[in-house]
Amino acid sequence: MKYHMPAVIFAGGKSSRMGEDKALLPFGGFSTLAQYQYEKFKRYFEKVYISTKENKFNFNAELIHDKYEVHSPLAGIVSIFDALQEDEIFILSVDAPFVEKKEIGVLMNENREGYDAVIAQTQSGLQPLCGIYKRSLIPLAEQELKENRHRLTHLLQQSRSKFVIFEEEEPFSNLNHPYEYREALERTK
Repeated sequence: MKYHMPAVIFAGGKSSRMGEDKALLPFGGFSTLAQYQYEKFKRYFEKVYISTKENKFNFNAELIHDKYEVHSPLAGIVSIFDALQEDEIFILSVDAPFVEKKEIGVLMNENREGYDAVIAQTQSGLQPLCGIYKRSLIPLAEQELKENRHRLTHLLQQSRSKFVIFEEEEPFSNLNHPYEYREALERTK
């Protein structure tokens, strides 16, 4: 059974630590990490979108263009809620390829009325680009943008967010640096 809530894969970052656009790196038998994530999420969700600044992909996907000049996940979230009529969405960063249905299910089970967001947290900290965001968060998000504050952790701590503790760090590994990408490729062999 697929989730009715749409999923959005964030693939609009600068990838400055990687040195090249990580969304376009080959991964898991697909020509790009973005396509790997998109195809995986299509198995779990009825609707899947990619949040991006531009169409840089060599596969067909529904895109939501981030309408702000600044490279900021916060700007991406506001753009997504402007583009979709949904009241809640599941968000995952393109560079977290080991988040699977198990982790998604835990977050979905914690989703309750009254929360503005339901976000994964590990011992290393919040995982703000892995969780459920709700439209009720948008007024505060827009205010944060106006005040040029772009940290999602700040937004989440100011709102009625539920932080769901995960014991395992591994599923939330981000591919920020070339060595992390190489290690992830080894794990998928």
